[in-house]
Amino acid sequence: MYRNGCYYDQWHHPMYDYCAANWNRNSGPYYCGQLYYRKSHNESIKLMDYGPNPFVVNIEEAAEQNNTYRTTLWTGEHFQVTLMSINAGDDIGLEVHPDTDQFIRIEEGQGLIQIGDSKDKLNFQAMAYDGYAIMIPAGKWHNVTNTGRSPLKVYVIYAPPHHPHGTVHKTKADAMTSET
Repeated sequence: MYRNGCYYDQWHHPMYDYCAANWNRNSGPYYCGQLYYRKSHNESIKLMDYGPNPFVVNIEEAAEQNNTYRTTLWTGEHFQVTLMSINAGDDIGLEVHPDTDQFIRIEEGQGLIQIGDSKDKLNFQAMAYDGYAIMIPAGKWHNVTNTGRSPLKVYVIYAPPHHPHGTVHKTKADAMTSET
């Protein structure tokens, strides 16, 4: 639907036409250039790296839908968004990013957060649940352990980007193999 100089989807959410030359008004406002729109809220979100193009997504739905250990959703020049699903009883793995700040938001599940100056001194510990956000400064060792009975669904923002554009690790073992 077109109204007041803007296109709207079937739920009356505005969809700005930044690529008018590629817009097919007869096929419906679902795909424009590099943007993907679902035809209904019941349709799955196509999980892939949409960066560095403009992109709008319901991040909670995307995170909850993701079943891979790690999938990059958007990679730009200055930051990156990844989706992660951590199995019950498993963890992200103790790690440090010397030059990368990190933001983690839990969309589903619960976990133990551990952060410290060295891998032997994780002196900050906290439990986090649905809706919690974790900020990890560059240079801090950290781990997130799923303490629940179902997968821990999170999205992670790295600034600057940490993984190559289009990264998909189906399992934690795949991620560990690719990092060595």
